[in-house]
Amino acid sequence: MERLCGAGGCEAAEQQLSRQQERHYRLLSELQALVKALPSPCQQRLSYTTLSDLALALLDGTVFDIVQGLLDIQHLTEKNLYSQRLQLHSEHRDPAEDLRDEKKVERRADIPPFFFLLTVFQAVEQRIRDEQRMMDERIVLELDQKVIDQQSTLEKAGVSGFYITTNPQELTLQMNLLELIRKLQQREAEAEKAFS
Repeated sequence: MERLCGAGGCEAAEQQLSRQQERHYRLLSELQALVKALPSPCQQRLSYTTLSDLALALLDGTVFDIVQGLLDIQHLTEKNLYSQRLQLHSEHRDPAEDLRDEKKVERRADIPPFFFLLTVFQAVEQRIRDEQRMMDERIVLELDQKVIDQQSTLEKAGVSGFYITTNPQELTLQMNLLELIRKLQQREAEAEKAFS
């Protein structure tokens, strides 16, 4: 009985499906091998189904590109935030300058000069600590938002194990999944180099 496919179309589709299945099994096998290096509690949470779903999501390489893009954005954000923190720190590097600015405050006659300077110095120190604390809090919030953005992006891309959460155990699992994806991506890149 002749197939209803024209001019080798079925054979090409079957070959494509066969290549995808082979790639899926290879990715799954590599994931299973990589999982063995993870801590035992994490290994236990990564079922065969989760790894199989992850391998399926990685088939066409899109997830590798998404993860690389997210990492690039994260590195740029971290570099920018670090720069901002260094800038704030350098602005406060010379407390004597801050002290001179604060000394413009009118000194009360009933306070001895030493106590006045001590009070001004303490005020400067407190202002510096407050500004650094506020900067650090802003940095933490911005990094937390980046994590949420990454989780959302990977969830929308259909990557198994990713969803928005702040649960530390789930975050650890997601970080391990990202590490697995990165290692597979590196292996893929090395394999491409070997064949070119």
